[in-house]
Amino acid sequence: MRHIFIIGAKGFTYGGYETFLDKLTEYHQNNREIQYYIMCKANGIGITDEKKLKNVKHLSNTEYIYHNAHCFKIKSLDLGSAQAIIYDIKALQYCCNYIKKNNIENPIIYVLSSRVGPAMKYFMEKIRKFGGKLWHNPDGWEFKREKYNWIIRKYWKLSESLMVKNADLEVCDSKTIENYICKEYARYKPKTTFIAYGSDARPSKLLDTDLNYITWKKKFNLFKYKYYVSVGRFVPENNFETMIREFMKSETDKDFVIITTKDHKFLNKLDCKLHFSQDKRIKFAGTVYNQELLKKIREDAYGYFHGHSVGGTNPSLLEALSSTKLNLLYDVGFNREVAYDAALYWNLEEGNLAEVINKAEHLNKTEIAEYEEKAKNRILNMYNWKLISDKYKEIIMS
Repeated sequence: MRHIFIIGAKGFTYGGYETFLDKLTEYHQNNREIQYYIMCKANGIGITDEKKLKNVKHLSNTEYIYHNAHCFKIKSLDLGSAQAIIYDIKALQYCCNYIKKNNIENPIIYVLSSRVGPAMKYFMEKIRKFGGKLWHNPDGWEFKREKYNWIIRKYWKLSESLMVKNADLEVCDSKTIENYICKEYARYKPKTTFIAYGSDARPSKLLDTDLNYITWKKKFNLFKYKYYVSVGRFVPENNFETMIREFMKSETDKDFVIITTKDHKFLNKLDCKLHFSQDKRIKFAGTVYNQELLKKIREDAYGYFHGHSVGGTNPSLLEALSSTKLNLLYDVGFNREVAYDAALYWNLEEGNLAEVINKAEHLNKTEIAEYEEKAKNRILNMYNWKLISDKYKEIIMS
């Protein structure tokens, strides 16, 4: 029996890591050679309400079984941006105590993200005593995110280096990230493996006549194949400024729907610069957490803009490739690696994206269908959840 303790996600809903855990445990739930232990956040933003999960077995107020994974609810301190760090540290301590109490031999501690590097020397002494190993998923370039000040960026870079230094294995969801880890931290001689994030290529369960979908479209006065869409956090490194500016310069008469959490400070700053509030085609639609509705919105878009610049294999990109006919992606290694020749690419040069949009406007139905087929094949052949879960099974059992 292999015992895998996973730390760093909030639970099974809300974001990329959470969806990953949901799918990984689902595909491995009948495998009696693997036992997962999932640390779940008990308070704060993005927590999982286990009562809404299917086929959950409740063990106590703080423990439950889901997909045969033993799940523990860990409460953190409300310390603003430091809450996630405290949560990971408390989760690590809980894991070590549980392993010791239950005499678990040779466990694997799999830490998602790089938040707690400075604490790893302390925990590695405990993990080694159990005959355990530390796996680390470095995610993306957190230290490049513009929302952080220089102190926080320096912390992220230091923390990342200490995670790599102590880890027995780096599990990278992007070849670009794997190459970066090997080159940047060559002095540590890191052992790495590439296992991507997953998605599916099935269509949305919603019909055109679905009331929720009709209501959503009517709210923003949208029509099928008459809008572009983008989904992602409203932060500078997702290049919303370039997307909005270039869209306004383009010749399209379609709408641009931005599905995101609103950062009013950043929004006002951009409007003062671009004056997009005067362009009726630019429509901020807030958030959409209904995954079937979100898939339907992507399916009926003319095209999808993806401007992410610091992540690894981004979940929203995979979802776009599996659903949207035409994808227009920021030209960075992560995105080219995923989409290859199944998309159009743009850069930050003045006028470049506007030119790409104009090109997209003049594609015929056959050309668009070719892009759509290539995109779906990328998901089916490279990024499907069964393939991902089989790769994890392989490294767990090796």
